[in-house]
Amino acid sequence: MAREIKFSLLYRDMWQSSGKYTARVDQLEEIAPVIIDMGCFDRVETNGGAFEQVQLLYGQNPNTAVRKWCAPFNKAGIQTHMLERGLNALRMNPVPEDVRFLMYKVKKAQGTDISRSFCGLNDHRNLKGSVIGAKKAGMISQVALSITHSPVHTVEYYMGVVDHVVEYGCDEICLKDMAGIGRPVFLGKLVKAIKDKYPHIKVQYHGHSGPGFATASMLEVARAGADYLDVAIEPLSWGKIHPDVITIQAMLKDAGFLVKDINMDAYMEARSLTQKFIDDFLGYFIEPTNKICSSLLVGCGLPGGMMGSMMADLKGFMGAINMSLRNQGKPELTLDQMTVKLFQEVEYVWPRLGYPPLVTPFSQYVKNTALMNLMHTLKGEPRWKTIDPDTMNMILGKTGKLPGELAPEIKEIVKEKGLEFYTGNPQDAFPNDLPRFEKMLQEEGWERGQDDEDLFELAMHERQWRDYKSGIAEERFNKSLEDAKAKAGAPKVVVRPVVEVPAFDVEKVAEQHPKAHPVQATATGTLIWRYDVAQESTAPNIGQKFAEGQPVCYIQTYYGIEPVNALFSGKIVSINAKHNENVQVGQVLGFIE
Repeated sequence: MAREIKFSLLYRDMWQSSGKYTARVDQLEEIAPVIIDMGCFDRVETNGGAFEQVQLLYGQNPNTAVRKWCAPFNKAGIQTHMLERGLNALRMNPVPEDVRFLMYKVKKAQGTDISRSFCGLNDHRNLKGSVIGAKKAGMISQVALSITHSPVHTVEYYMGVVDHVVEYGCDEICLKDMAGIGRPVFLGKLVKAIKDKYPHIKVQYHGHSGPGFATASMLEVARAGADYLDVAIEPLSWGKIHPDVITIQAMLKDAGFLVKDINMDAYMEARSLTQKFIDDFLGYFIEPTNKICSSLLVGCGLPGGMMGSMMADLKGFMGAINMSLRNQGKPELTLDQMTVKLFQEVEYVWPRLGYPPLVTPFSQYVKNTALMNLMHTLKGEPRWKTIDPDTMNMILGKTGKLPGELAPEIKEIVKEKGLEFYTGNPQDAFPNDLPRFEKMLQEEGWERGQDDEDLFELAMHERQWRDYKSGIAEERFNKSLEDAKAKAGAPKVVVRPVVEVPAFDVEKVAEQHPKAHPVQATATGTLIWRYDVAQESTAPNIGQKFAEGQPVCYIQTYYGIEPVNALFSGKIVSINAKHNENVQVGQVLGFIE
C-alpha cells in the first residue's frame, strides 16, 4: 500500500522569507477559509518567529491575531504550528525560563497545536526547556535541527542532538534547511537514521528553494520515511522562499506516494488574495531579489533572505573602500567583484568561527564578521580587527556550544582581550524574571489578559508592547507606509522593491575625517537614536563620545529592537539619518572618529 505524505502550508514563513511584514489579522481571517477549501493541507504554520512582533509593529494586539488566525484551522481539524528559537523563544536574545514556559501555556490556549523549536547552534541544552515547556502545556513538541553543509555536520552529529531531545520527550523532528543548502542524499540518510532508531517519531522537512536543491531533497526525504513536507503557494513560492505545493504534489504522486488532491479553484483564489495583500501594502516591504533562485548560495551557505542585506551592506561600504584603494594606488572594485570577495570571505570566516549553522542570528554574525574583514583587508589592515559584541558572545560560548573548533587565531584574540570561555548551561545565565513583569503590570494598571497572554507579551517584547499600548507603534507604521508609498509608488502586479537607501556623499565625509569609521544600520527598520522605556529622543550631538561596544542607536525591526553598537571608541563627527527614519541594513547612519 502506498505511504501517505502530508503537507504543511508555511503561510507565516512565506511572508517572512519575502520581506519585512506578514499579513495583518484581517487579511489572515480572509484567506483562512480558502486555505481550508484547498483540501490538501494537514498543517498550517500560523505564528511564532517574527509573527507576534510584526503585529505589534502594526499597532495590533498579537494575542488577538493568533487566536483569530488559528481558530478556523482548529475548527477544521488542521493542525497549527509555530516557530520558536529555543533559548531566545520569540525574540533575538535569551529569555528567562519562566517566561519561556509561560509562552507555551499561552500559545496552546490561543489555538497553537505544535511548537517547532530550534537552536541556531543545535545545542540540545537550549532545547531541553522547549521540549519540557511544550509538553507540559499540552502541545506537540517538534524539535528542529538547523541543517547546514560542513565537515562537522554529519549524520552522527545530528543524531547526537536527536538522541538528547528524544530523551527529553519530544514527539517529532523537523529538518530545518533554512538556507536550502542541505544536500538531498545526505538529508535522505539523516531521515532514514532517525526513522530506523526512532520509528515512532514523526519527521517533517522544511527546505528553502534558494540554491535549487529543495525539490530533490523533498523526494529523497520522502523516500527515506519523512511524514510531512513544508510547502508554499504562488505568488510567494520558489525564489529564495519554498517550493510550491502543486509541483511537490505532482512529483510525489508520480513517485507512488499517496497525497491529497488540490482544489485548484481554491488555490487560485488563495493566490489571488495573497497578491491582493501584496498590492495593498505588503509589496512595499518585499525584497524583489528574494523571488530569484541563486546558485551563489551553494558556496557561501547563507540563507537566501540575506542576499539583499549583503548587497545593501556592500553598497554602504563601497565608497569608503574604493577611496582607500585609490589612496593605495590600487584599482577600484565593482559591486560584482566585491560580492565575489565577500562570498569568499564568508567561506573563509565560517569554519574558523566553529561552523555555526547559518541561521538567525548566527548567519548575521558570520556575514558581519566577513564584511568587516573584507573592509580591513582591502585597506591593508589585518583580519579580525573588528568583532562585534554579539559575535564575541557566540565565540565565548555564551549562547551555546559551537559545532566545530575555533581557529587558533580566534582563541588568541580571546586571550589578548582577557576574556574567558563560558562552559555552563546558557539558560543558567538568565534566571527567572516573571515576577518583575507582574509588578510592572500592577504599576501600569494593566490586566494580565486572557490566559495571562498580556503578561506574556510584556515579558517577551517589553518595548514593543509598550509602544503598542501607547499608540506609538501604529503611528510609526503608518508613517513608514506613507514614506514607502511616496518613494516607491503604488505597487503593481510585480512586487515592488524595498524603499531605497537615501544617498549621501560618503567620500566627502571620508575626506574631511580620514580616520572616521561608519556607523551602519545592522538591520532594516525604523531608526531610534536614543531609546529607553520612558521616552524617545533625537540624535546625539556632534562630538558626543562613545566607547567601543556601546549602543549608538537602535533599529526597530519586525523581530525586535536591534542595537547598533560602536565598533570603535571615539566621538560622533557626522549624522546622516534622522530619528524615526526608515533605514536599510548597511545604511551609513553617521561616522565616529
